[in-house]
Amino acid sequence: MTFTPLHDRVLVRFTEEDEKTSGGLIIPDNAKAKPQKGEVISVGAGAKDESGARIAMDVKAGDKILFGKWSGTEIKIDGEELMIMKESDILGIMA
Repeated sequence: MTFTPLHDRVLVRFTEEDEKTSGGLIIPDNAKAKPQKGEVISVGAGAKDESGARIAMDVKAGDKILFGKWSGTEIKIDGEELMIMKESDILGIMA
């Protein structure tokens, strides 16, 4: 299935966090925090300003991003857990 977000929304795939701490301890699944890093899968066309002109999106598909802990809404598409959020919830693009 293809999914295209509307307006200034972004569809994000979570990226896996390390399974171990820097000291070598393995983190069990139930103790892991929700990831705050992801990869942009698709973006909407952008919001409109007061005159009706589109505001260009700053992110594009393939960008690695960092977002806030309580950002977005988790959804499931074709059995994969994804997140949809507004572009304003994205804290930055990782190089």
